[in-house]
Amino acid sequence: MQQFTVQGMTCGHCVRAVTQAITAQDPAAQVQIDLAVGKVETDSNLPPERIVQLISEEGYSATPA
Repeated sequence: MQQFTVQGMTCGHCVRAVTQAITAQDPAAQVQIDLAVGKVETDSNLPPERIVQLISEEGYSATPA
């Protein structure tokens, strides 16, 4: 399980955008997002750097937690 701290997510649209960005690259990925604390957890085969890049491409600031 990989964890990331993400800034800028505020609503359901944000959750869908981040989830879709990750699952588009890794369809088997499991993504869990906690908006209240700005945390994304994913069980993915993608390297952490790629996940940070995908989240950033959606307009959010992400760092590995």
